[in-house]
Amino acid sequence: MDVTRRGFLKISGATALAGGLGVPFIPEAQAQPPKIVYTQETTTICPYCAVGCGIIVQTRDGKVVNTEGDPDHPVNRGSLCPKGGSLYQLSDNANRLTKPLYRAPYAREWKEVSWGWALDKIAENIKMTRDASFMQKNEKGETVNRTEAMASVGSAALDNEECYLYQKFLRALGLVYIEHQARI
Repeated sequence: MDVTRRGFLKISGATALAGGLGVPFIPEAQAQPPKIVYTQETTTICPYCAVGCGIIVQTRDGKVVNTEGDPDHPVNRGSLCPKGGSLYQLSDNANRLTKPLYRAPYAREWKEVSWGWALDKIAENIKMTRDASFMQKNEKGETVNRTEAMASVGSAALDNEECYLYQKFLRALGLVYIEHQARI
């Protein structure tokens, strides 16, 4: 068989269109709709680092369907780093813990507890530590109203207003050692 270059291209194109290369032909009417159809869009900030990239989260029936960079956000203009790009996996992950775990002192096993119990335990430990270590006056007799037995490391995922409120809360407890990750 004598096939010219032009004839070869014609045969290859026709074969590809007919599905001869293993790619099935799906008519437009049978194609699946995009997964973001009929979703509610919400904008948020990436929780990973202190850059503050904007993210669009698409939800349907209270479940996250898709996450992507926000092209209108002035920080990232739609682009995301690998961690921000994998943000969808935070909500759609079979290994994600959905209930708090507690390991009693000297225990070997973790046990599942309720959110109410966990928050009460945290509050109880904060109060106990603060009461045991609270200092009203220092060695010079000056009023200081502080505790040096607790510290806090903040999250870069907080915005300025949340950081302000968190700082106020920690200062009201008397904490002196307060740190924050956002340094950009």
